[in-house]
Amino acid sequence: MTQPLNQPVNHPLHVIRPSGSRWFPDLAELWQFRDLCVALGRRDVTLRYRQTILGIVWVLLQPLIAGGVFAVIFGKVAGLKTGTATSYFLFAYAGFVGWSAFQSALTRAAGSVLGQGNLVTKVFFPRLVLPISAIFSSLIDFIVAMAALLVWFGITGTPLGPALLTLPLWAFLLFAMGLGLGTVAAALSVRFRDVQHALPVLVQLLLYASPVAYATSVVPDHIRRWFVLNPLAGALDGFRWAVLGADPPSGLSIAVAIAGTALSLLAGAVIFARFERQLADVI
Repeated sequence: MTQPLNQPVNHPLHVIRPSGSRWFPDLAELWQFRDLCVALGRRDVTLRYRQTILGIVWVLLQPLIAGGVFAVIFGKVAGLKTGTATSYFLFAYAGFVGWSAFQSALTRAAGSVLGQGNLVTKVFFPRLVLPISAIFSSLIDFIVAMAALLVWFGITGTPLGPALLTLPLWAFLLFAMGLGLGTVAAALSVRFRDVQHALPVLVQLLLYASPVAYATSVVPDHIRRWFVLNPLAGALDGFRWAVLGADPPSGLSIAVAIAGTALSLLAGAVIFARFERQLADVI
């Protein structure tokens, strides 16, 4: 049945058009999808250890093995000192736990979009949910590794100082820095697949360029002024100071760590928002 010409045409109630180019994510829209973020994070944790024999024991083995290797190579062979910390093994173990928080957040966030390609192309949701949800499994690993370290302190009677109260700050800086850089890599890797190949190499180089297995105090003076410009230096030194009572970070390294974290989060948000509309087309 045709509509009479003298009657107005019924217009649709909702007109869906693509939004304009964004320079920053819509945080209000992101908050509306917080339940999806939690669900994806829970699923990632479940799937990660579902068909493994040792399960979450792998979380303990990685820093234990790395701490032992670093203690032999840097402590025994190279003869490096740990500053005010006593055991080189604990020194290296704590450093690797802090490094793992950053490294795990970075690599998991970087692969989150490509790893959920089918979901990206079929369902609408803010794509920034994917790198954020990838942090859940990294956070679980960090909590387990820290719990093991605290149990060891209890067994050996190692005292904990008031600096432990600053631990949440250093953990936040490491996770946030990894999330920011991982979000940049997640956006770029969809269009430029070379990022997937370059990222593991860059992460490995960054491991040795950061005070994970050695203290910043052992770095020669003429290099240290440039060394502390690495934002990870202040965050890792602060993390180890909070846990072991090692040498505290300098004021400059703390400022660089905070500025580097803020810059990485801002860069991740801006770059991801710039590429977000193109993800479903090129993934």
